[in-house]
Amino acid sequence: MYLRSIATAVPSHSFTQESCWKTMREDDLLTGLKPRSAALLEKILTNVTSGIERRNLALNSIAAAFGHGAETLNNSFEREAPPLAAAALLEALRKSGKIAAEVDALFVCTCTGYLCPGVSSHVAEQMGMRDDVYLADLVGLGCGAAIPTMRAAQGFLAANPRAVVATVAVEICSAAFFADDDPGVLISLCLFGDGAAAAIWTGEGEAGDWKAGHFTTTHRPEQREKIRFVNSAGKLKNQLHRSVPGLAGEAVADLYGRRSADPDQILAHSGGRDVVDALESVLPFQLTETREVLKNHGNMSSPSVMFALERRLIEDHPADRRLWLTAFGAGFAAHACELWR
Repeated sequence: MYLRSIATAVPSHSFTQESCWKTMREDDLLTGLKPRSAALLEKILTNVTSGIERRNLALNSIAAAFGHGAETLNNSFEREAPPLAAAALLEALRKSGKIAAEVDALFVCTCTGYLCPGVSSHVAEQMGMRDDVYLADLVGLGCGAAIPTMRAAQGFLAANPRAVVATVAVEICSAAFFADDDPGVLISLCLFGDGAAAAIWTGEGEAGDWKAGHFTTTHRPEQREKIRFVNSAGKLKNQLHRSVPGLAGEAVADLYGRRSADPDQILAHSGGRDVVDALESVLPFQLTETREVLKNHGNMSSPSVMFALERRLIEDHPADRRLWLTAFGAGFAAHACELWR
């Protein structure tokens, strides 16, 4: 399948790590936490070597992440996810020269909230898509979801080669924010941001167009408890283990060994500084775009790898002929694909 365009969107509110810590401290948001937990927040948010400078959140203030119940959090997801997804998709359509009525299928992935019908239904309505557009929501694949979503789009285009397909990865990670003394909860509060990435695909292209294919995946279910969402009184609690960077490195090295050819650059999910360090230790590339996404947006979960791809394409490296994309997370699962021209 051929890439016609890619676009991204983030909420308008931007927070530096230092400003988050300042608000937590000055607004007495830490009083319900143990001193050790407060110290962990300070260590992460004030660490200049963390790789993160700022994040965009669908919050007026980081204080809004404290004290909300499960219903309020999911209501936030329902309110924020569809318009953010639509904003990215509208720009992707504009870049491709297409309009919403020309889209034959819409695939949406997310993991930070639950809607039934899914986000795709809301986006299709907001965008004015045809009533016969095929809608598919991929839920529960975690940070790695953008690449399986692309693979699903490839399957649709294989059966309908003249179709126009849109893929959207959207996460309102702030809709899963809360604070307690669990380290995974606190780390998530410090690392994750909100964002959406959309792409337009067709089954037919011309010479010089980017073509996607050679999808690979690996699942390590025995490692599932190391990184996943669990239910905590109805809230999405991010369960993280210190072994995750190593797991990511091993899985991505496995996938890279199955590549069809050597790429000119690798674009990866920006899981965090330690994760990116682990990837660079097993790959023959510096993950420049991935680090830039982490610096400016934090870990946005599934859209992150598409942000890195957009950045690479905007920079316009004329010598690029092949790119290798990888994303990973809950499962434990990792995925990869190749783009070439």
